[in-house]
Amino acid sequence: VDDHDVVHWGFRLMLTQQPWVERCVSAHSGVEALELAGRYRPHVALVDLFIGEESGAEVCERLRAEQPATRVLLFSGAGEISPRAARAAGASGFASKDWPARRIASAVRIVGMGGTVFSSGRGETSAGGAMGLSERERDVLMLMAEGRTNPEIGEALHLSRHTVKEHSSAVYRKLGVRNRTEAVQRAQRLGLLA
Repeated sequence: VDDHDVVHWGFRLMLTQQPWVERCVSAHSGVEALELAGRYRPHVALVDLFIGEESGAEVCERLRAEQPATRVLLFSGAGEISPRAARAAGASGFASKDWPARRIASAVRIVGMGGTVFSSGRGETSAGGAMGLSERERDVLMLMAEGRTNPEIGEALHLSRHTVKEHSSAVYRKLGVRNRTEAVQRAQRLGLLA
């Protein structure tokens, strides 16, 4: 939900390239967002903090009231919202338009899987940051949870098998587990995955 066509085009291009995105619809106003949410029942809604004269936080509140199953990720290029205010509006996170596309896509996925994404100032999301996981380690963990093999993870993230193995080992160490199954189970218990 954003009032700029270029943002719609960019987000649609980025998200439709993700294998876990089934459909991407866009709205230019809060009213249009509520109408589309009622029709499509989105799993995740990305809502700009400033939609013309509308408040994204208020649109988030209305969306959550009408579609409680829809999780909301607020985003902005011109400002921020405190985690407390975002949560009060019903959002599961906040992303900056200044972030790299891969990081925004990761934030959408985390929110869609039941997690939260609130920046800690070190560029880490709250769930992953609490365990000391880097952004790349969180990406590897997400793909592990999808059941992907190390070669498949390497291909998806453009990493060598050796690098994937290093990231996997770091995930195991930080989560205090011995293997990929335990890592996914522990991550689910900690709220890092849905």
